[in-house]
Amino acid sequence: MAPPEWTVVDFIHRGPWWRNHGIRVLNLLLIVPLLTASINGLDSSLVNGLQILPAWQDFFKHPNGKTLGLISAAQVIGSIAGLPFTPYSSDHLGRRPTLFIGAIVMLAGVALQSSAASIGMFIGARGLIGFGLTFTLNAAPLLITELAYPTQRGKLTSMYNASWYFGSILSAWTCFGAWNGAGTSQWSWRVPTLIQALGPIIQVILIWMVPESPRFLVAKGRESKAASALARFHSTTGDERDPLIVFEMAQIRHALKMEKEASKSTSFSTLFATPGNRKRMCIIIALAIFSQWSGNGLVSYYINLVLEGVGITDAGTKAAINGGLQIWNLIAAMSGAFLVDKLGRRTLFIISNVGMLIDFGAWTLTTALFNTVQDAAAAKSTIPFIFIFYFFYDIAYTPMLIAYTLEILPFNIRAKGFAVMNLVVSLTLAFNQFVNPWALDAMGWKYYLVYCGWLIIELVFIVVCIIETKGRTLEETAALFDGEQQPQTLAQTGGEAATMSRGVPRGPGIWIEEEKTTVTDIVEMRDAMPRRVGECSSRYAAADADAESGDSDVRTWDAL
Repeated sequence: MAPPEWTVVDFIHRGPWWRNHGIRVLNLLLIVPLLTASINGLDSSLVNGLQILPAWQDFFKHPNGKTLGLISAAQVIGSIAGLPFTPYSSDHLGRRPTLFIGAIVMLAGVALQSSAASIGMFIGARGLIGFGLTFTLNAAPLLITELAYPTQRGKLTSMYNASWYFGSILSAWTCFGAWNGAGTSQWSWRVPTLIQALGPIIQVILIWMVPESPRFLVAKGRESKAASALARFHSTTGDERDPLIVFEMAQIRHALKMEKEASKSTSFSTLFATPGNRKRMCIIIALAIFSQWSGNGLVSYYINLVLEGVGITDAGTKAAINGGLQIWNLIAAMSGAFLVDKLGRRTLFIISNVGMLIDFGAWTLTTALFNTVQDAAAAKSTIPFIFIFYFFYDIAYTPMLIAYTLEILPFNIRAKGFAVMNLVVSLTLAFNQFVNPWALDAMGWKYYLVYCGWLIIELVFIVVCIIETKGRTLEETAALFDGEQQPQTLAQTGGEAATMSRGVPRGPGIWIEEEKTTVTDIVEMRDAMPRRVGECSSRYAAADADAESGDSDVRTWDAL
C-alpha cells in the first residue's frame, strides 16, 4: 500500500499546548469530566476515613465483620446494579446526558447519607451513590478519550484515573480535620459526607459547556456538528477544512464503517465475537482483576486493620498516615500519567509488577516478624514498605487501567467493553471488601502470602500479553488487534484525505451528511489534487520502518 504524502504528524500542533487557544480551552473544559475520578476517589475512600472517627464508630455501634464489609461494599453493589444500563445510555443518549444523570442520582444519595439515622439508611445511601456514580464513570472517560487533542489523549486519559487521589486526599484530610475540630460530635462524620456533593454540583452546572464526543456525533449521523467541534478545539484556524480535521474525520468515519461491516448489530456478545475482540477482553478483564487483587485493597479499604496489625492504634496517627499516603499516591500516579508517552504502556506495566512483587514480599516479612516475635523495628519499617508498594502500583495501574482499556476498544464496543471492565472491578472490589476483613481476622499475616503468589501470576501475564500502543491515533490503536492491515488502512485513509485537503479551498460547512455518505467521498479526487512529493513521502516511509522497531513513537509524539 503506497504511503500518503501527508500524515497526522504534519498537522498536529507543535510546542507547549497552553500556547494553542483551542487546546487550552478544551483542556480546561475537560476538567469537568475529569472531576468524575476525584468524585469516585472521595466516595470510595470515605468509609475508610470514617472508620477512624470515634463519633462515627459510636453512632453506628462499632460495626465490624460482615456489617463493616457490607458498609464498604454497598457502593460497589449499587454500581453493579447500574452497570447494565450505563453503556446503552452512553451509546444512545450521549456521553454528556449520561454524566448529567449520574450526577443527579449521586446528589440524592449524598442527601440521604448525610442525614442517615441508622446503619440501614447509611448503607442504602451508599448504594444509591454507587448507582449514580457508575453512570458518570462510564461516560466521563469516554468523553475525554474521544474529545482530547491527539497528542494530549494519552496524558489526559491517564490523568483521569490518577486524579482519583484528589478525592481520596480530600476524604482523608477532611476526616482528619473533622476529628480535630469536632471531636466526638456527629458533625465530625456528617460534614465529610456533605463534601461529597461538591463535585456532582459542579458537573450538573457545567457539563453542557463541554462539547459532545465527535465519535458519538458521527455515529449518529451528525457529522457537521462533529467537524465543527473538532475545528473549534483541534484546529489552529477554526476551519473545518484544516488538514488535521479532515484527517481525523476520515479516520473516524472509516473506522465506524469497518466496525459496522464487521458487526451489523452490537450487543454484549459482540465483545467476544471475533478473535481480536476476545484478545481485547482477555486483557481488559485481567487488568481489571489485577487492579484490585494486587494487595492494594488491604490498605485502600482497611487501613485501620492493617495499621493495628503492626501496633499503630492512635486515631490521630492513623489519620495522618492515611492522609500522607493519599498525597504520595497522587504524586506517583501523576508521574505515571506523564510517562505513558515517554516509556510506553507495556514498559510501565512491567516495572510496576516487578516492583510490587519485590516490595510486597518485604512488607509480608515485616508484618510476620511483628506478629510472631513482636519486633518493634519490623513494625516501623512496614510503613515505608506500604508507601513504596503504592508507588509501583500507582505508576501503571492507577493511570493506565482506564486509558489502556479505552485505547484498545473500537468505538462500536467501547462503552460496553468499558462497562464490563467496571463490572469486573466492582465484583473484585466486592469480593475484597467481604473477604479481606474476614481473612485478616482468621489468617493474620499469612493472608499476605496469597497476594505474593498472585503477584507472580500477574507479572507473567503482563510480560506475555500486553502490547505497546503509544504513538498511534485512537482509531489506529483500536485496530491493532484486528490484523496488521487495519492500522495501515486507517493511516492511509487519513493521509489521503489530508493530502486531498491541501489543494481544496477552505471554508466552513463542508461536512454535510447528505453529501458525505462513505469515506471514499473524501479521497476520491486525490489524483486530481496537487501533491507534495519527495520530502514527506520519504519521511512517511522512514516512519513505517521506525514503527517496526518502536522508534517512531518517540519521534512523532514525545517531541510535541
